[in-house]
Amino acid sequence: MFDPVRNGAMAAELEALGFDGVYSFEGRHDPFMSLASTAATTNEMDLMTSVAIAFVRNPMSLAYLANDLQLMSNGRFILGLGTQVRAHVERRFSMPWSKPAARMRETVQAVRAIWGSWNSGERLAFEGEFYIHNLMPPTFSPGENPHGAPPIYVAGVGPLMTQVAAEVGDGYFVHPFHTEESFERLSRPALARGLEISGRASGDFTVSAQVVTAVGETEEALQQALFSARSQIAFYASTPAYRPVLEVHGWEDLQPELQAMSRDNQWLKMAGLINDEMLHAFAVTGSVEQVAEQLVARCAGRMDRISPVIYQPDTEQLGLMVSALKKALQ
Repeated sequence: MFDPVRNGAMAAELEALGFDGVYSFEGRHDPFMSLASTAATTNEMDLMTSVAIAFVRNPMSLAYLANDLQLMSNGRFILGLGTQVRAHVERRFSMPWSKPAARMRETVQAVRAIWGSWNSGERLAFEGEFYIHNLMPPTFSPGENPHGAPPIYVAGVGPLMTQVAAEVGDGYFVHPFHTEESFERLSRPALARGLEISGRASGDFTVSAQVVTAVGETEEALQQALFSARSQIAFYASTPAYRPVLEVHGWEDLQPELQAMSRDNQWLKMAGLINDEMLHAFAVTGSVEQVAEQLVARCAGRMDRISPVIYQPDTEQLGLMVSALKKALQ
């Protein structure tokens, strides 16, 4: 969901096509506002932020926003949180950055403490390293949510943030910038450590993957989609925080080169540095049926939810995709 004006109608179309959920992200529009209209036009699909940037808000504002969307959607909201990178938090949002994994852990704990106070009526008394919440007069408490508290999913790339997701979250958003090998070597062990700390089994936790795709039924359409996929991979690969994913494959030297190009606004040229080996490690490509089969082969047994990242899709293509995915899963 990326257009708050059209989101309601689009979400209704997607639900009719058989999609199980939609997500918004912290891009050109507010991720919470982008989901508000979808709550009124849909009845069954999950509505999630994937992701809202946790550190540009405080736990109290997150708690109110998520509680309201849980009410509006009749219990279908999932609060998805991520950190973004330091430059955006400090320079775009003018908010503090420090100890991201510890701050994310505490953010989730604080939001849950606030919800707990509203639902139980007990005194709010949360005190942590980063946040203190100890004032909640009845006037400002929305009271118990009849649908319960929404689940919280945490996004992460590095092992420490991924571990935090499994420690305190209900689910983990696998970043689009991942490969099968990086998931197995970086994410899976970190998730196991976090679940062990939390004392939960993997069945009590949801892994939701976003996977870059390049879909085209004609050669021209496929080539356009391939360029979009290469461009997105190059954008992610230019980010220092995502370097560990490249290191898994021995591609880490590409990161500073792409970062320098991004600083010079050479965005179009950056896609040219993503060779076919890298493209196919990060993305699944081909016709709708081919992409669906590759997604199932890549994610089945590892992930519980699949969110194909499709560039410039139309409703017909999305309908074909969900049908092909369900067929491939049979």
